[in-house]
Amino acid sequence: MKFKTIIEPFKIKMVEPILMSTEEMRIQYLKDAHYNTFLLSSDQVIIDLLTDSGTSAMSNTQWSGMMLGDESYAGASSWFKLEKSIRDLTGMPYILPTHQGRAAERILYGTIGRKGKTFISNTHFDTTRANIEYSGAEAIDIPVKIENSNEHFRGDLDISQLKDLIKLKGAENIAAVILTVTNNSGGGQPVSMKNAKEVSEICKTHQILLILDGCRIAENSYFVKHFEPAFSNYSYQEIAIELCTFS
Repeated sequence: MKFKTIIEPFKIKMVEPILMSTEEMRIQYLKDAHYNTFLLSSDQVIIDLLTDSGTSAMSNTQWSGMMLGDESYAGASSWFKLEKSIRDLTGMPYILPTHQGRAAERILYGTIGRKGKTFISNTHFDTTRANIEYSGAEAIDIPVKIENSNEHFRGDLDISQLKDLIKLKGAENIAAVILTVTNNSGGGQPVSMKNAKEVSEICKTHQILLILDGCRIAENSYFVKHFEPAFSNYSYQEIAIELCTFS
């Protein structure tokens, strides 16, 4: 009999102890939190599938990179490295860094959102919807229906519904179309380049702002390369760059 051992291709250099709760304890935690995961304290959670902001172990390269960081108030070399990387990837001339996506949303949707405006998305992330609705605007989700989707790209935005909403609301009342790649709140499903291009063309025709939320753009590029034949010879970076040109 042959045995196959699977191990991770790295060594952990630092560990943090966690509370190993019992099933009965976890049930009580959930009851006390009224079954709202946001009301749990972090020490009550053994495996965190909610937080996406860097709670895992960093590599030795990442730790050493922090030591090389330039914390100068102005003209920091770290800023120029960040600026170059973002421009190489997106081609965007202006860059405004924020500490987290939620902060970027607050600035963006607090500026362009207001009562009477509509935002359309393949699926709004929860904080995205909250920031939009806080401004007085409405947020509408139009993910592609499963029966109409490509099996590998079920994060697409429904083109037919988009056209109908533009007619119904009026292009002048649509603050933006938000395409999230991958479709984070839609189960992390990827978006095809074909769909992204169609959405872009519709937005340009009607002079509607298209916002690309690249929360999982690397993973989305992987699916495009392996399941969208027209891009099989592209690198992941080339796919990401082209996707950014649609916004």
